[in-house]
Amino acid sequence: MTGSDVSPSFRLAYVPGVTPTKWVRIWNERLPGVPLTLVATPAGEASDVLRDRGADAGLVRLPVDRTVLSAIPLYTETTVVVIPKDHVVAAVDEVSLEDLADETVLHPLDDTLVWEQLPGEPAFERPETTADAVELVAAGIGVLVVPQSLARLHHRKDLTYRPVTDAPESQVALSWPEDETTDLVEEFIGIVRGRTVNSSRGRTATPPQPKAARTDKSGAARQKPAAGKNPRGGAKGGTKPGPKGAAKGGLKGGLKGGSKGGAKRGKPRRRP
Repeated sequence: MTGSDVSPSFRLAYVPGVTPTKWVRIWNERLPGVPLTLVATPAGEASDVLRDRGADAGLVRLPVDRTVLSAIPLYTETTVVVIPKDHVVAAVDEVSLEDLADETVLHPLDDTLVWEQLPGEPAFERPETTADAVELVAAGIGVLVVPQSLARLHHRKDLTYRPVTDAPESQVALSWPEDETTDLVEEFIGIVRGRTVNSSRGRTATPPQPKAARTDKSGAARQKPAAGKNPRGGAKGGTKPGPKGAAKGGLKGGLKGGSKGGAKRGKPRRRP
């Protein structure tokens, strides 16, 4: 099978917490002949997957390696602290990092937030994954600061979360290899940016169609009047009708003047 015989397809990587459902649905409506395959990818491995061509594009968390990858930021997530439901923090609507200063704050190896300085008291060891850290929160070992989507992803009935007002935030972006900006990548860029079908890049706009000629009651096409003529046959720019009574006065004056200046009408003479 030659390369030209291979059916087109599109592989989309996505990291935990990101929900591509809406964009996949739009893709399937617009390009039903091009299957889209989802590739679940750990957040820390997303850049490697794209660099190694394991996916055509990916919904990832910034930062990414901009020397080889292009990226379009899509949205920024709220950062929250995951706590047991009976924790003192659960009694307030939001907290600051200072409010967590005396707490043991877990920092998993797959943490998606970029910290200048870790908040709270460090744990004895770092959990391997965010899922492991959530289990430790449930066991009362500490608290966990993560993007809100990850708190929802790892939801438990015995845990809750509250926004952290001054914590770093996580940005979700569409990323792809810079030298592989294919037509299908452009199509997906258009989808996530909210372009309509006609405005998407790479699509040829439908040329305007000529309007059908209007027909009269008999079905014959009505022709437009030629330039310089009005529809009633008069010359364009000709004399317009004057005020009411002008035509009547002009008619009388013309007849009166014409009979005075011309031969008088009378009875014919009889021949002798």
